[in-house]
Amino acid sequence: MPPVKPADAVRSLSPKSRRDVVRAYVALTKPRIIELLLVTTVPAMMLAERGIPSPWLVFATLFGGTMAAASANVLNCVADADIDAIMKRTKARPLARHQVSTRGALVFGVVLGVLSFGWLVATTNLLAAVMAVGAILFYVLVYTLVLKRRTAQNIVWGGAAGCMPVVIGWAAVTGDVGWPALVMFGVIFFWTPPHFWALAMRFRDDYARAGVPMLPVVATAERVARQIVIYSWVMVFWTLLLVPVTGWVYVGFALVAGMWFLTRAHQLYATIRRGGKGNPVKLFHLSNSYLTLVFVALAVDSALGLPAVTG
Repeated sequence: MPPVKPADAVRSLSPKSRRDVVRAYVALTKPRIIELLLVTTVPAMMLAERGIPSPWLVFATLFGGTMAAASANVLNCVADADIDAIMKRTKARPLARHQVSTRGALVFGVVLGVLSFGWLVATTNLLAAVMAVGAILFYVLVYTLVLKRRTAQNIVWGGAAGCMPVVIGWAAVTGDVGWPALVMFGVIFFWTPPHFWALAMRFRDDYARAGVPMLPVVATAERVARQIVIYSWVMVFWTLLLVPVTGWVYVGFALVAGMWFLTRAHQLYATIRRGGKGNPVKLFHLSNSYLTLVFVALAVDSALGLPAVTG
């Protein structure tokens, strides 16, 4: 049997139907990440409205935000194709498997970004559109191309791009950026390190193999767990800064969910201090549930129009 040539191997991995091509391009957008971003956008819009915003405005903002997030994720895949091919967690991504061309993915990502700007300008306002494009550029140019491969603090500052949907949602409703929008930005900002470092602890060897200096690669597990605890405390405290504009539904859920998350973070730290490995992936999944609960509580609180706790 003749040896398989590299070109033949690439062709064997290429999509063989239009459906496969569509699936590959959709996979580049990282839909599961986009879902989490959208979960935070709607509650931010409801808080800005102090009720339920126009369904059309909600749809328009989510649609434009989806295209913006998809653009950032696709361009991230283009820039990270080399390390995605090395890491076990990401080697099945379309570019790593040569299911789409680099040029095709690049064009797709840029087009999505342009469309998101045009859509948001036409259906919301210029401020929301500009911030969406700014989030794309920050995620790709600052986080992906500069921070990710150079510093262990990459996800701390690079995570700011993932905080923008709440600010964009607020701006779509009000046309400006109020202090509650900045508080919500901070909640996600301080949530990101515990969330991502927990995952990076599980895939430490992957990042080390790819030469990406995530904190678990350059620091001991105990130090990483300690940092997770510190950021978790700041995150929970930050959620309470919304007390002046929220009712008891939000405050109650924020406190209960916060204590739940802090307990799990401390348990992970205690286990690692005793020499155990702990279960950081469990904390990673819990972080998704925590953020969803807090923002769903915010949406319910806003929809009910309850008086502020401090009012």
